[in-house]
Amino acid sequence: MASVAERLQAAGAVNALELRGVTRMFGALAALTDITLSVRPGERRAVLGSNGAGKTTLFNCITGDFPPTSGTIRFFGEDVTDFPPQDRIRRGLRRTYQISQLFAGMTVFENIYLGCRGVSRGRFSMRPPRRADALVQAAEELLDAVHLVPVRDLLVAELAYGQQRQLEIALALAGAPRFILFDEPAAGLSPTERSELLEILNALPPHIGFIIIEHDMDVALRVVDSVTMMHNGRIFKEGRPEEIESDPEVQELYLGGAHA
Repeated sequence: MASVAERLQAAGAVNALELRGVTRMFGALAALTDITLSVRPGERRAVLGSNGAGKTTLFNCITGDFPPTSGTIRFFGEDVTDFPPQDRIRRGLRRTYQISQLFAGMTVFENIYLGCRGVSRGRFSMRPPRRADALVQAAEELLDAVHLVPVRDLLVAELAYGQQRQLEIALALAGAPRFILFDEPAAGLSPTERSELLEILNALPPHIGFIIIEHDMDVALRVVDSVTMMHNGRIFKEGRPEEIESDPEVQELYLGGAHA
């Protein structure tokens, strides 16, 4: 029987996320065509491209919201192509959305506590939470990680927009995820809120890898190790942030040649 160390070493030998020939059709329209992509455990990657490039459809395929028409998706070595979203969540995959999906009539802490409980084994228990409960402590730690301790008892409806985005990150971190998909977390944020977001993302535990979709390249390129550019449902170019930022084709196609 393999030791814990041997199992961890074996887990590190596989990719966190691996797509092979993923295609997604909507009738006669190909939203994604032959996407092949590998992301290592702990890697942080940006997926960039103009509107209609296929970025959100890519996320929907990875999460199981819209399974691929063809191709395979593996998560830490396991084929999850046909798994429903909840089974992927149980295996450690999380996602944020462009449109907030929060309980506006509940407090910040209550939202985070429910997020922790929802991915726990005791999620169906009717026992009320006690301060010594592990889930309560986990929620308190997440409050601190996303800089929301001062507003823990405010209703979500009372939060500033940027704070709601921070709360979404806390929910994505609930239950010890292995990989997170961030869908335009900087959209609509002020410069100050963007700085807060950068600080939170850069402080995430190193073992948690993520893919970020983001129109703001100045945000995306400051939190990732690698970049995948998409165009018309296909992978257009891949490289390190500095390579993508200085690439003439990227500047011409996505930035109008104005980004220095």
